[in-house]
Amino acid sequence: MSRIGKLPIPFSPKVKVNISSEMAIIEGPIGKVKIPIPKGIDCKVEENQIVVKRSNDSAQQKSLHGLTRQLLYNAVSGVEKGFKKELDIVGVGFKAQVEGKKAVFNIGYSHPIELAIPDGIKISIDKGTHIVVEGADRELVGQIASIIRHYKKPDPYKGKGIIFTGEKLIRKAGKQAK
Repeated sequence: MSRIGKLPIPFSPKVKVNISSEMAIIEGPIGKVKIPIPKGIDCKVEENQIVVKRSNDSAQQKSLHGLTRQLLYNAVSGVEKGFKKELDIVGVGFKAQVEGKKAVFNIGYSHPIELAIPDGIKISIDKGTHIVVEGADRELVGQIASIIRHYKKPDPYKGKGIIFTGEKLIRKAGKQAK
């Protein structure tokens, strides 16, 4: 039996769980998350907890068992508490701002870069250089934070660019004087 897959997923009374044979819809105070359920995996709600079971012991079913359980756990914790990723913009004159349903980045290119903010994601920018991406869907929060970081990856020599808060950069030495 999968060590992760066999653990039940507890949830609070403020979370609503609706499970069909192909889709699990989890709603809470922060948002709503849909999780697809693969064939051969059976999910049931039993007294404020979700139990995930598999139909057979094939290698694929074993891996899907643990994966489905963890995706459901992330969805439950996401709609209860939410997920957050923080990024910092490093560089002279580099800044960002939120304008309606899009974020605009001025990060050293000849034009500003615009990112449309998807539903279920909240982006806030403090002092023009500290970006906070929040939402109920862990995968979507990570994807949006990764897209933002990809706009200007940190330079290994000066460290300019967009970095995750707390990330340690490996800096290279520049030219040496003789």
